[in-house]
Amino acid sequence: MDKWDKRFMDMAVRIGDWSSCYQQNRHVGAIIVKNKRVIATGYNGAPQGIKSCMEKGECLRKKLGIESGTRHEICYAVHAEQNAIIQAARVGCSVEGCTLYCTHQPCVICAKIIINSGIERVVYKEGYPDDFSLTLFEEAGVRLEKYVEEE
Repeated sequence: MDKWDKRFMDMAVRIGDWSSCYQQNRHVGAIIVKNKRVIATGYNGAPQGIKSCMEKGECLRKKLGIESGTRHEICYAVHAEQNAIIQAARVGCSVEGCTLYCTHQPCVICAKIIINSGIERVVYKEGYPDDFSLTLFEEAGVRLEKYVEEE
């Protein structure tokens, strides 16, 4: 990892602080970068016009006892990676050939979206219990790198 990876991962962590997820350990941030320029950012939170778990005062997944890494559709939040890709699309920016920095390893749903968007490299900081996403990234030829902070 180089100094640019550190800079962009630090930004992803900061963006993750904006999350409206009720669980502090699930504040996820993502940044899409091309040629050392930020194209788009995203964090996990409820869609426009929908109250977030933070506003509701509880996590729906926790309330229903849903295990991490499963049943992604039962959640108010749109994932950070999805929001970053959506933001780029809304302003007409292609993400083809870009790098996505994310605080957590993408889930299988995000992996499929990332692959189809043309993003070529994903750098993540924290693991996530979804091995199938790793399989998809490998088969699609998307470089997946775990960020390791240099001492």
